[in-house]
Amino acid sequence: MRRMKPRVVKSVGDFGFFEDLARESPQTIIVARIEDRISLEGDPIAAAQGFVARHLEQYQANPLVDYWEGLNEPDIGGKMDWYAAFEAERVRQMAAHGFKCAIGSFSTGVPEWEDIPAFLPAVRAARQHGGVLSLHEYDAPTMQRSVGAGLPGRPSYPDRGALTLRYRWWYEDYLKPQGLVIPLIITEAGVDGQVGNRPGPKGLGWRDFDGYWRDVGLGGDPLAFYLQELAWYDSELRKDSYVLGWTLFTVGPMNDHWRSFDVTPYLRQLATTVVVPTTR
Repeated sequence: MRRMKPRVVKSVGDFGFFEDLARESPQTIIVARIEDRISLEGDPIAAAQGFVARHLEQYQANPLVDYWEGLNEPDIGGKMDWYAAFEAERVRQMAAHGFKCAIGSFSTGVPEWEDIPAFLPAVRAARQHGGVLSLHEYDAPTMQRSVGAGLPGRPSYPDRGALTLRYRWWYEDYLKPQGLVIPLIITEAGVDGQVGNRPGPKGLGWRDFDGYWRDVGLGGDPLAFYLQELAWYDSELRKDSYVLGWTLFTVGPMNDHWRSFDVTPYLRQLATTVVVPTTR
C-alpha cells in the first residue's frame, strides 16, 4: 500500500491499519464492512435504523472510512423492493451521522435485468447523499468466460457479460438514461468456482484451477495466467469513467475456506504486472 498507492482498499472487520494507510496514501478510497446478517423481513425502514444504530459506535470510531457497506450479498429473491427501501433508509441514517454508503453489494450474477428498476430508489438516495454502488463480479474457470453472453431475454453485447462486466447493463440501460449515474466500486472480483453452469474442475479460488489452465493450454504458469486475467479486467474497468476502482478477493483470508483465493504471497507480482503498467 505504501509503495503502490492503491486506488481502493476494502476491509471487513479489520480497521486498525486505516490511519497508516491514510497517512501514506491519502488518495486511497477506503471501503469497509462490519460483518452482520439479517433476514429481509418486517419493516425495512425499522430494520435499517436498527442496523445503523447497532454499529454506530464502530462507524464513529473509524472516521477515515469513505464508504460503508451494509449487508453482504443479500438473498434478494422476490424482495428487491424491501432491500431497496432498506438501503435507501440506511443511506439517510448514515448521512445524518456524517457517513457515506456503498449500496448494493450484490453477488456476481445478481440482480436480473428486470429487477434493477426496483432498486433505483436506493440509487437515488445514494446519489443525493454522495454514495456509491457496490457490486461483486466473478467468473470461472476464467474471468472472461461469459463476456459477450446476454442476459435472459436481452441481446448480447461484446463489451458486456453475464458475470464479469455485468455492471454495464445497469449503467447503459438504466442509470445513464435516467440521469442516475453514481460512482461504482467493484468491491469483490476474481476467479470463483462457485459460479454455476461452467466448465472445469470443482474448486473455489484461482489456485484450484492451475492444473486445468495448464491442461487446456492457457499457459504453464498459473500465476502468470491469472495476472493476465486481472490485467484484462482492470483495463476494461478503466474504460468507464464512473468506476472508481475494484478490489481483488482476497489478501489475508479470514479462514481456510478462502485460502484458494489468497494472493498475499504475490502482491509484488500484482503490483509490477497489473498496477504499474496500467498507471503509466
